[in-house]
Amino acid sequence: MRAHEAGALHGDIGNRGPAWLRTPVDVNDLVPQLWPRNVARGAGGALQVAGLDVRDLAAEFGTPVYVLDEDDLRARARDFRDAFPDADVYYAGKAFLCRAVVRMIAEEGLFLDVCTGGELATALSAGMEPARIGFHGNNKSVAELTRAVDAGVGRIIVDSFAEIDRLTALARERGVRPKVLVRVTVGVEAHTHEFIATAHEDQKFGFSLAGGAAAAAAFKILDEGVLELRGLHSHIGSQIFDASGFEVSARRVLALQAQIRDARGVELPELDLGGGFGIAYTTQDDPAAPHELAKRLRKIVDGECAAENLAVPHLSIEPGRAIVGPAVFTLYEVGTVKDVDGIRTYVSVDGGMSDNIRTALYDASYSATVANRVSGAEPMLARVVGKHCESGDIVVKDEFLPADVQPGDLVAVPGTGAYCRSMASNYNHVPRPPVVAVRDGRARLIVRRETEDDLLALDVG
Repeated sequence: MRAHEAGALHGDIGNRGPAWLRTPVDVNDLVPQLWPRNVARGAGGALQVAGLDVRDLAAEFGTPVYVLDEDDLRARARDFRDAFPDADVYYAGKAFLCRAVVRMIAEEGLFLDVCTGGELATALSAGMEPARIGFHGNNKSVAELTRAVDAGVGRIIVDSFAEIDRLTALARERGVRPKVLVRVTVGVEAHTHEFIATAHEDQKFGFSLAGGAAAAAAFKILDEGVLELRGLHSHIGSQIFDASGFEVSARRVLALQAQIRDARGVELPELDLGGGFGIAYTTQDDPAAPHELAKRLRKIVDGECAAENLAVPHLSIEPGRAIVGPAVFTLYEVGTVKDVDGIRTYVSVDGGMSDNIRTALYDASYSATVANRVSGAEPMLARVVGKHCESGDIVVKDEFLPADVQPGDLVAVPGTGAYCRSMASNYNHVPRPPVVAVRDGRARLIVRRETEDDLLALDVG
């Protein structure tokens, strides 16, 4: 490894790539676990999704465009619903939310998790039954809580003593008894396979378990008797592939359940273990199927309840990324191809960090393929980058593309359903892309493309 004065990002050896990335036998092949279920190459070599050619999608909707395989999303929602028949499956709306998706997950029998007033407004405007909504957030405003209470939101996950006071005052004023869960910070951080036993108490979410705040919050709610405490909630991280973090979390939360029972004579009837289930972005990722997750989590909870002599509570989980992430790919058009002194080949597309900030923000890895044709050229290690005035504007850090990739080609990046459109920005005053849902050979616009008029409409100077 050679040093580079511009930093590690530029010091990577461009013609080698990461150790896990293997040179493909056929650069046109698709790795099935990375793509929506209804994506394949058609007879002419171009990608098709649910029977539609991506070249036709690009012609009709422009690029970049997020393409949602609706049947894939619905199937993944059903997979979780069927794997957890005795639990409540909340779709985590922060991954990606629009009214069409709200309706899809509702039709498939899922609940919905929101974490801001805007997400709640989207859910309600789409007709989501309020009783099937859970409301998260570490700093819910009085206005947001008022809306949630007045709408009849089914579960409010309280996150601070100030919020308990706000919600209690609202409940007294309106003569209602909102159902709440206490979010517990259990001291476990799980990002894939890293577990920190105590250090991750230092975060903005929830009530500390180790410091006693979680128990104090539960006792406060029970003793005041205004809010209906249904149970406890924990969330340990994201993009998790190993169930052992959930085991530690469940053990600690259920020990608190037992402490509450012993101190107040109340067995809380619910337990929410959160989400964070991982997906495959590249060939190095190996996520568990929902039925495998269900088996592991149920075994963990049953075992810990037996150890604490507790009745098994009604479970909830919150998959978001695992449902919408693999169901979407982003389609771009190549603008330039630039070989930099034999160090690296840059393939520049017409989007970038404004439609997918995760590579720049989290050092996330993605895959890509040329989507409008097949190629007989040799595989070439390339970096797919965006159009923004930022050296860190990277979409795919390392990927093998055909050596004859050229301006005008379409490039598709899978796994972009979660946290791409929802975290999209107008950096460099670039309008955000549309979202197109495809099903049974038909495409429909569910989020339209922003325009320059949209940008200027907010500029009142």
